[in-house]
Formats: sequence, structure tokens, C-alpha cells
Amino acid sequence: MTPSTSSYSSAVEYERTFLAREIPAEVRSSMPVRMVDIYVPDTEGIHPTVRLRKRGKDYEITKKSLINDTDSSEMLEENVALTQEEFESLAAGHHRMVEKDRYKVLINGRLAEIDVFSGRLEGLVIIDFEFLNNADKAAFTPPPCCLVEVTQEATFAGGNLAGKSYADVSDALAKLNYQRLAQ
Repeated sequence: MTPSTSSYSSAVEYERTFLAREIPAEVRSSMPVRMVDIYVPDTEGIHPTVRLRKRGKDYEITKKSLINDTDSSEMLEENVALTQEEFESLAAGHHRMVEKDRYKVLINGRLAEIDVFSGRLEGLVIIDFEFLNNADKAAFTPPPCCLVEVTQEATFAGGNLAGKSYADVSDALAKLNYQRLAQ
């Protein structure tokens, strides 16, 4: 498999992240994409900023960097397309992984990415909303399917979830009144 014709991209990502109160009804009419994310390095205690991703039949490596050291809602995201062989070679031996189904749906007219985790994190559902700029982000009112914003909570960043189980994050979830969700 060859990478797409656009093999490199770089963009500022404006995003807010929420724990789900419930799985939005909109996912029932949407087909998910199965994703496997592998974060490097494997070193415990380090929040990895490099991610290998398998999205359906597409593969890429991504580096995310904070633009402002205190605001995780604004990041520079750099992507390079990979072949399946490149992905498998780079992923070999790495264990900080998450598996999830991603649903892209409209909620109240706004595009949402709902990640329904499987494997060791089964029961966790996170909703991301992306924005055009800071003003758009600031004007957003979360819909009722969102329980609590966790954009600035390092525990729920993909690289920190990678390699963990639901039990590993259950105390942090309990403090936010999160209830395990089943699809």
C-alpha cells in the first residue's frame, strides 16, 4: 500500500476534549473507523508526542507539539503518511497502544469525533470538537452528551492513555463522576 499523494501536512489544531456522559445517539447512523494508535517512546512517565496511527487502511506518523506550554487545546500537528510496511516496522516492539472506534458525526451542527475505546480501555468514551480558531473555540457550548471537559487533563491525552487499562484510570474517572459506558 502506498501513502496518499499528500504525504506531509502541518496545521494548528484547535480542539476541546470531553468525557462522554452518554454515547451520542448520532453514532447509531454512522460507520466507525477502527483505529490503532501506538505512542513512542515506551518510557513510563514520559508523555509521548509521537504517534503511529492505523486508521482503517491508512497509516501515518504524527508529532503533536504544544504551541503554548499551558494550553493543550492549541497544538501544532505534523503528519507524514506511511505505507503499511513502514507502519509495521516502526510499530514493532512498542507497547503503548490504544484501540478505538472513531465516529465522525454532527452534534448541534458541529463536527464531533467520538472515540469509543476497546481492548483494555473498554468503557471509556471521549468526544473531541475541533475549531477554526480561538474565538470559535471560546464561543462553543458543549452539548448535553458531554460530561466534563478534560482538554487540560494530562491523564486523558492519548499518549498517557496508551498502554493503560480502564482500571488504571478508574480513580481519575471516578473523581469526575464518569460512569463506564457500553455501546
